[in-house]
Amino acid sequence: MISQIKRDLNRNLSNIPGWRTKRRIVVIESDDWGSIRMSSQASFNRLKDAGIHVDKDHYNANDGLESNKDMEMLMELLQQHHDSTGRHPVITGVNVVANPDFEKIEANGFSKYEYESYIDTCSRYPNHDRVYELWKQAQKERLMVPVFHGREHLNAQRWLRGLQAGCESTRLAFDCGVTGIPNGINGAQIGDYQAAFDIDTLEDVAYQKEVLTSGLDLFEKLYGHRAKFFIPTNGPFNNQLEPIAKQSGIDYLGTGKIQLEPQGNGQYKKHFRYLGKKSADGIMYLTRNAFFEPNSWEYSLSKDWVNDCLHEIELAFRWHKPATISSHRTNYIGWLNEDNRSNGLTKLNELLSAIIKKWPNVEFMTSSELGDLISTTKK
Repeated sequence: MISQIKRDLNRNLSNIPGWRTKRRIVVIESDDWGSIRMSSQASFNRLKDAGIHVDKDHYNANDGLESNKDMEMLMELLQQHHDSTGRHPVITGVNVVANPDFEKIEANGFSKYEYESYIDTCSRYPNHDRVYELWKQAQKERLMVPVFHGREHLNAQRWLRGLQAGCESTRLAFDCGVTGIPNGINGAQIGDYQAAFDIDTLEDVAYQKEVLTSGLDLFEKLYGHRAKFFIPTNGPFNNQLEPIAKQSGIDYLGTGKIQLEPQGNGQYKKHFRYLGKKSADGIMYLTRNAFFEPNSWEYSLSKDWVNDCLHEIELAFRWHKPATISSHRTNYIGWLNEDNRSNGLTKLNELLSAIIKKWPNVEFMTSSELGDLISTTKK
């Protein structure tokens, strides 16, 4: 009871600063689309048998590059619902556009990082041949609208250093077509390879500027428009990159309310962010205030995610804030484990139905639409 009171106090306090509206706006942001995670069931078994605890991490157990069926089933579910404007709920797909090219990297002896478009990655996966076309269809129908998460969901420099140093666990995962493992063999500590914009030294920032610009160029090539909204993978992001992002078309940056800016050597600087705050370069910060991760193992699987998320939405509306929900791709992926997708879609259907019933005047927006609204109304 005490812990619930404390959580509610923190939720209320975190909703106080920033832009306000009396409109019932709900944004659903879903991270990690386009990225590899677990490449196959055979890779999962090989890593587990070697002593890497992939079975203890829900991302490695269930998440993978979205398949044709994953896309189709999520789109079909969204089409079953309508908000007060007559439009379907929409998911802001926080997408990467590339993955490592394992063959080229191995061919050059791990001396240079190489990447490929996620379309090329899909071409080597079973039942993924229509994913790109489905993304374009989902965007056209305003069911799932892609925004930028990074070029790849990978800290390429840190990962390559691990390979060059001969890290046994990193190399084994490489041979399995996997980059994001929770730890090494028998629990050995390894670097966080998923945080693409974390740094080991300040010298890493120069390379990340190129990652940012080439990634945004590839995003435009794939989706036909410049990305306006960017959420760095896993959160860490050195603020020297903000001017580059702004020059490359980014107007809105997704961040935690406490942003951790990496300084190198394991040091981080904290920055306070709130909805609508702007950087010196004119980038607006957008923050989340609700969470819907029904397949997460970080919490008890018995947690009532639907009602807890509804409570967070209610608190946001109480403070005249839009409700921005975090809901990762892993909740809706089933080509590795169909039960995972079934549970995620069932819970999402329950959540959407409950939102529309509880707030008949609700409006579902994308993150970019919310940013545009704040820009036109914010004093």
